[in-house]
Amino acid sequence: MKAIRRLTVRPVLPDPLRPLSDLARNLRWSWHPETRDLFQSVDPECWTASGRDPVRLLGTVPPARLAELAEDRRFLRRLTAVADDLDHYMTGDRWYQTQQGRLPAAVAYFSPEFGITAALPQYSGGLGILAGDHLKAASDLGVPLVGVGLLYRHGYFRQTLSRDGWQQEHYPVLDPHELPLVPLKEHDGTPAHVALALPGGRELRARIWLAQVGRVPLLLLDSDVEENDPGERGVTDRLYGGGSEHRLLQEMLLGIGGVRAVRTYCRLTGHAAPEVFHTNEGHAGFLGLERIAELCDEGLEFGSALEAVRAGTVFTTHTPVPAGIDRFDRELVARHFGPDSELPRIDVERVLRLGMETYPGGEPNLFNMAVMGLRLAQRANGVSLLHGGVSRQMFAGLWPGFDADEVPITSVTNGVHAPTWVAPEVFRLGARQIGAQRAEDALTVGGSERWDSVADIPDQDIWELRRTLREQLVEEVRERLRASWRQRGAGTAELGWIDDVLDPDVLTIGFARRVPSYKRLTLMLRDRERLTELLLHPERPIQIVVAGKAHPADEGGKRLVQELVRFADDARVRHRIVFLPDYGMAMAQKLYPGCDIWLNNPLRPLEACGTSGMKAALNGCLNLSVLDGWWDEWYRPDFGWAIPTADGAGTDPDRRDAIEANALYDLLEQRITPRFYERGASGLPDRWLEMVRRTLSLLGPKVLAGRMVREYVERLYAPAAEAHRAMDPDSARGLAEWKARVRAAWPGVSVDHVETSAATASAELGATLALRVRVKLGDLAPEDVEVQAVSGRVDSEDRITDAAKVPLKPVGGPDLEGRWVYEGPLALDRTGPFGYTVRVLPAHRLLASGVETGLVTVPSGDLGEAAGLLMR
Repeated sequence: MKAIRRLTVRPVLPDPLRPLSDLARNLRWSWHPETRDLFQSVDPECWTASGRDPVRLLGTVPPARLAELAEDRRFLRRLTAVADDLDHYMTGDRWYQTQQGRLPAAVAYFSPEFGITAALPQYSGGLGILAGDHLKAASDLGVPLVGVGLLYRHGYFRQTLSRDGWQQEHYPVLDPHELPLVPLKEHDGTPAHVALALPGGRELRARIWLAQVGRVPLLLLDSDVEENDPGERGVTDRLYGGGSEHRLLQEMLLGIGGVRAVRTYCRLTGHAAPEVFHTNEGHAGFLGLERIAELCDEGLEFGSALEAVRAGTVFTTHTPVPAGIDRFDRELVARHFGPDSELPRIDVERVLRLGMETYPGGEPNLFNMAVMGLRLAQRANGVSLLHGGVSRQMFAGLWPGFDADEVPITSVTNGVHAPTWVAPEVFRLGARQIGAQRAEDALTVGGSERWDSVADIPDQDIWELRRTLREQLVEEVRERLRASWRQRGAGTAELGWIDDVLDPDVLTIGFARRVPSYKRLTLMLRDRERLTELLLHPERPIQIVVAGKAHPADEGGKRLVQELVRFADDARVRHRIVFLPDYGMAMAQKLYPGCDIWLNNPLRPLEACGTSGMKAALNGCLNLSVLDGWWDEWYRPDFGWAIPTADGAGTDPDRRDAIEANALYDLLEQRITPRFYERGASGLPDRWLEMVRRTLSLLGPKVLAGRMVREYVERLYAPAAEAHRAMDPDSARGLAEWKARVRAAWPGVSVDHVETSAATASAELGATLALRVRVKLGDLAPEDVEVQAVSGRVDSEDRITDAAKVPLKPVGGPDLEGRWVYEGPLALDRTGPFGYTVRVLPAHRLLASGVETGLVTVPSGDLGEAAGLLMR
């Protein structure tokens, strides 16, 4: 019979065991081995059966066992030590508290998904895992972050396979009471809520759940509450599900409701109010509108409130292609804002203008969430050096008149949270070398360029470690493969072959990620006979472990999964290549350490960062990847391999795949497998182990989430907090009025005359020319602008590359025609074809850069030809 109602019955812990409840509710256990070991010792069988989830564990342990532990003095001593360690972790000073300068009192970090632990399945892929690692690293560093997301009652889907290898999706119902969450409550004990107004007088209410991620509170909004109608209850049903309006409501709840949840949390707990708001991808962009509305309620008009909000906002884009951005029909957005809906005091047209694609090639009737995110943030970044450049190109239309390299989008390369992803065996080897505390600091805070102590670890120890990890992966794969085949309908008698799947002494390659077409799951199948020869080579075989989920609506992605599965089902090769369904954090934590090679072959430059290879590298796994994302930035031939790309404009996709697949096979045949199987005088693969050592010592410190979060603090959060403090109401009004005045007057700004002291079209290196410029400023004054000389090498079309910018000084004016004279030196510091130009930009002390307004004036074409080229 089916129950008519479900409720959770919690165990009553004996008083001596009460600290177990606090330890279970703080997700630090997910990256703290001593806490996990403690819970395992409570009841090893229940620990395994609960999926290594302390909350579920405590709900299943028999009362008799709890009573026994309450009398176990040895266990109680361990419990006290672990609880004291957590208290010290939560209250003691960490990296952030030791920094000089006035850092943000708090930072609010918004993301549509968070991958903290498999016990809280609120993630689909890299964006969520990155957000989870960001929170954990912030906690380790003591950064006062507040995370904000949604609580999806079905999470992301669970994946199984049909008998013929077709992806099947399942959506388990998650009960928040069985998750490591507590409801945020008002002072009277009632659940804390936020509410959004909907068209037609309806309302969307959401409860606030709290997950404690070490020192960082994570607020998750849940619309499945009785006060909502059925449609509204389903707003947070599943991650990336539903149609356009469903997604719009999710993103309004995340952004607008999220700000209200932060305000509620700070009111109830006394937590410092955030000075900086970090929007992790465009899904949360509406948070800026809510903050504008707050300031309008305090008396600012829209333009002034916009300036105040922009000053303290950071926007991170993870998308390398326009198709990856959420865009909504203009009329749909208009219906959800204004007098009869949300933010009624803000003119709907002002809202719409923030997201409209008002640039060449844009769709005028679509509301673009990333465009709104950029317009609402004074600081923006991509997630690798290459992706920063791709983003500047992609969004250059928002800053017309500027070269793409000047678009104000910087980059902070992603990192991964080492305590989460480094295998315990790897950590123990490092701790044996330098001590546990130093090893922990190296993995969390980072800061060093190299881990030189890796050089002192004997080759034998590294090789034994790698084989142990490979052996563990083989066992994990066989267990998961057996379970998968049972789900596909196979009987036990059919599955004897699984006992021989994979070999702990064979070179093991891992490939696991989401399955959009650009990641090219099946590139390895391009020449199946050649791949089969590699898998079955008599002296130098390889074996491959593959995992990945296609989006439920992506039929093409599902066909790629099926193609790979069918190849892996072939009796000739099924002991050498496997596909594991339901890729997630629990699987990943076994997969990365156990592989020797991590394969990544996206279409360049469509991988924004790609952090899976970073997690593998921290475990001594070597990367074999296209030069995309982070690998483009940090690849060196002494710790991995680059797959050559055929990304020229004239190469059709099919030919490109053929060329790059061939390059992949060549690398495996000629360079990788010989190096793995070659043995030196010691009987060990000396050259392979040297690459492992270099991966750990040189890549290890770079790929840390601690390094990433420190960069966010120093380069983005601290400047944003400083700008936020400077933008008091009067300053915000002044800046808004100044921008309006400058925009109105800008058509009257021109460069009328440029001359230099150069007599010929050539000059000597190191010479300095005197530059004299006459500009018309119209209704503006010299303090409203900066006149710059821009110089550098020029290409064959006279475009300046690697430009240097030098401000010129006003020396006279205005004359009778309203022209001002500017002068300054022009240093000829480079040989070869060299050019210069001049330009006029708006200038104000509260701008993050002169590019911010998108306004610029340069000489006319005729004037430029007469005055702009030297040293040809």
